[in-house]
Amino acid sequence: MPQKVLRVELLSVTPDALSVIYAAFRQCYYVGFAGDMWQKLLSGEIAKEKQAEFVQKTLESGHDSPVEHVSFTFAVEGISRACSHQVVRHRIASYSQQSQRYVTDTMDYVMPPAIARIPEAKARFEAFMDEVTSAYGDLKEILETHGRMSKANEDARFVLPQASETKLVMTMNVRSLLHFFNLRCCLRAQWEVRAMADQMLALCKQALPPLFMTAGAKCEALGYCPESPKFTCGKYLTREELLGERD
Repeated sequence: MPQKVLRVELLSVTPDALSVIYAAFRQCYYVGFAGDMWQKLLSGEIAKEKQAEFVQKTLESGHDSPVEHVSFTFAVEGISRACSHQVVRHRIASYSQQSQRYVTDTMDYVMPPAIARIPEAKARFEAFMDEVTSAYGDLKEILETHGRMSKANEDARFVLPQASETKLVMTMNVRSLLHFFNLRCCLRAQWEVRAMADQMLALCKQALPPLFMTAGAKCEALGYCPESPKFTCGKYLTREELLGERD
């Protein structure tokens, strides 16, 4: 089972994303029809800078539902099944994940950095991965000789660990992405899903800067930690600590 490295690729973004969001926002406050301004948006008659400024100011007011009209699609590899189980908890999204039932040629894995840094921990982890690979192959062969044939791998896979590498394609709208980054870019998020979120955010910032330049952990936008003092990472004061200082 070879060790895999995280890789995130941005496959697609809704065309004319900024203009779509601008039109959606404007329709909420505009007596006319957003469709009538569409060509002005595309032609540049309504400048991109003006569109970006309006969108940013409206978002700052707390009105964010129109950003749902734009979505991003990513391809991700080199994450563990443990990580993918965290990712799919974000329900306003679409996922297509590599099947352990049908993809049986390789069983790669992800090693936590904390284990990789300690020679004896790394050696034990790698030895166990070898044991799992051997057990998977043995079980698959035994099941095939007992008539399971092409179905053998769907039962043998039960021995595979959460470290098993997986690949997925995922689509999220901008509102869901902003929420995802609020939670998963936080220093208290688990290291692997945070690394994935950081790569996704970097791609989003390149593709649509007006929407994502200030995105990230919730504390970055708030200026304080929304966690309780018991759970804060310490980067920012908590709300309770700020109020205590004022008192």
